[in-house]
Amino acid sequence: MTPKVAAIIPAAGNGTRMKLDHPKQYHQIGGAPLLVHTVRRFITHPQIDRTVVVVPSDWISRTVQMFEEHGLTHQSLTVIAGGRRRQDSVRAGLNTLNKDIDIVLVHDGARPLITHDLIDRCWKAVELHGAAIAAVPVKDTLKRGGSENRVTGTVDRDNLWQAQTPQGARRELLLTAYEAAADMDVTDESMLLEHANIPVTLVEGEETNLKITRPEDLPLAENIMQQSAPQAMEPRMRIGHGFDAHRLVKERKLVLGGVTIPYERGLAGHSDADVLTHALCDALLGALGAGDIGSHFPDSDAKFKDIYSINLLDQVIQLTESKGYGIANIDITVVCQQPKLAPHLGAMKEILAKACKTESQVINLKATTTEKMGFTGRGEGISCHAVVLLQK
Repeated sequence: MTPKVAAIIPAAGNGTRMKLDHPKQYHQIGGAPLLVHTVRRFITHPQIDRTVVVVPSDWISRTVQMFEEHGLTHQSLTVIAGGRRRQDSVRAGLNTLNKDIDIVLVHDGARPLITHDLIDRCWKAVELHGAAIAAVPVKDTLKRGGSENRVTGTVDRDNLWQAQTPQGARRELLLTAYEAAADMDVTDESMLLEHANIPVTLVEGEETNLKITRPEDLPLAENIMQQSAPQAMEPRMRIGHGFDAHRLVKERKLVLGGVTIPYERGLAGHSDADVLTHALCDALLGALGAGDIGSHFPDSDAKFKDIYSINLLDQVIQLTESKGYGIANIDITVVCQQPKLAPHLGAMKEILAKACKTESQVINLKATTTEKMGFTGRGEGISCHAVVLLQK
């Protein structure tokens, strides 16, 4: 079973070394505030279930507004107030996470060039080993200095690594490390874990995963963004396909496209088993490259028991909007021998259009039979195909 992963992004510092009149995480770079770039890398990652951004207390409302202006409005994104130290901010973020979160990744708000590949390698290393840190091997010769800036020796760089983020651990291990640390000052999560005698695995990071600390880092980061822009550019249009099937059983309501249809049997499932809406959700998630409906709304979660599937579609549409896409076209084919669905297609289109925040004209619904062939033809169940086209 794929673990649930949360990201905590501490961004509550003032960045005095940048010599700006505002915290560095709000400085414009590459057409958007630095923090927007960082957060976008996580909320667009299909494995990240929750993102908590920790900012100065007097910047919370401005941060929320800033995210909204840049399309970062997904329900999994939370903005909270930080503490005096980095470790206090991370602990505040940790306290907001539900117990269903398995893995926590902590990433500096001032590292906007993190890639999805490095995020992948970090959470997978945590899943395998319990705790992990992104780091790059030290390449330059290191000198030890003494009084009057005199060299007193050369440091052996074998087995020396320069720490980066993400740094992560299983949630319970990170909580254990915090308890063991008490009021000890630490510089990163790895130091917390080390103090608690929890092994930390090194994951080779990326030279471009730059932490913006000084004014001269800004043009360097801008240059990296420009060089990577063609590869990182999201397509203006995306296509997704979804399919679902459910068995017809007695003593269940038949719900399709949000409409309850009079019939002697209904579809079996953990939710209302609306096979049409489920196929549409899968098509949308497929277009986004965001997994499937089961990974977002697992049938092992009691809160989705008998849920009206249009509510699930609402959440998928929020995710679609958070990634900057709207619906250009939807084409759905329901395969059903009985009952006749033609009289209900109009009502379905109206419900789906409202949920998808679009006009009913862009939704095409078709109902067909299999001439009594197969499980649908024998009346054992109903299946559905959905295709969607998204546009920026």
